[in-house]
Amino acid sequence: MSLSGFSAPWWFLLLIVVAAVAAGYVVAQRMRRRRTLRFSNLELLERVAPKAQGWPRHLPAALLIVSLILLTVGLAGPTAEQRVPRNRATVMLVIDVSLSMEATDVKPTRIRAAQDAATAFAQGLTPGINLGLVSFAGTATVLVAPTTERQNVVTAIGGLKLAQSTATGEGIYAALQAVQGFSAMVGGAEGPPPARIVLMSDGKQTVPEDLYAPRGAFTAAQEAKKEQVPISTISFGTDHGTVEIDGRQVPVDVDDGSLQEVARLSGGDFYQAGSAEQLKQVYQDLGEQIGYELKEADASRPWVMLGTLALIVSAGTALVLGQRLP
Repeated sequence: MSLSGFSAPWWFLLLIVVAAVAAGYVVAQRMRRRRTLRFSNLELLERVAPKAQGWPRHLPAALLIVSLILLTVGLAGPTAEQRVPRNRATVMLVIDVSLSMEATDVKPTRIRAAQDAATAFAQGLTPGINLGLVSFAGTATVLVAPTTERQNVVTAIGGLKLAQSTATGEGIYAALQAVQGFSAMVGGAEGPPPARIVLMSDGKQTVPEDLYAPRGAFTAAQEAKKEQVPISTISFGTDHGTVEIDGRQVPVDVDDGSLQEVARLSGGDFYQAGSAEQLKQVYQDLGEQIGYELKEADASRPWVMLGTLALIVSAGTALVLGQRLP
């Protein structure tokens, strides 16, 4: 019942009427006492008048006043911040499928753990979110355009295949292009829905090597900032991961720094996950953050319910105590 405002505060003027009812009850009680004191035969009064009930006889009136106050608050339209599902947003899930994702420092492998966590993320998003999928290695591919059909995304996640190189910038540009195309189709009078990119990678960009190159990750992040599409980056893996290439073990350490900078340049957030459980938690947190928003919503129902209950109890106690409501 916490409040943050009222949509119709002028209803509080009714409190003047409530105060008048309370004052009228007090005046009526004093007049009743004066009439009693004017009774000439006090012995006869004691025999014919009911025994005094003390303070309980005021209970129905007190409950009536309380109910009127609660109902007045309800009529004033109290509002409160409530967490409600988004019904209009676009999210592009961008997953690194370079050969380093074959590392087993995260069990069973980085790619398998990533698939499991991404699947849970896709299935857990609120129904109003349009979700798309991009995979990238040396090039990027839009596997699923933004859609509310989750099964298409889940199926594509399960079919991810690894390839050589890491072109992080290409992955971001592909996601931006998908967002722009979708926004152009569904914009309408309200304009395009808000969009976000969720980028998961386990290593630094290799194509091109310069992150500020025209198709580099940092340049792409700056473009995302211009398009007002923040990028939430997830650095996945550990500092002791290795993969076997041509019969030799090649270290594939994570690159937190570049992913953190991509998030900063785009106005998004950076997350680090060194295990499958941590990755699932990151995706879960992102799902909560993306799928819901805080809105000012009507909060009058509890006040109306309590006011009605107080009114019913007031009537009941009045009948039990044999008193008429003031």
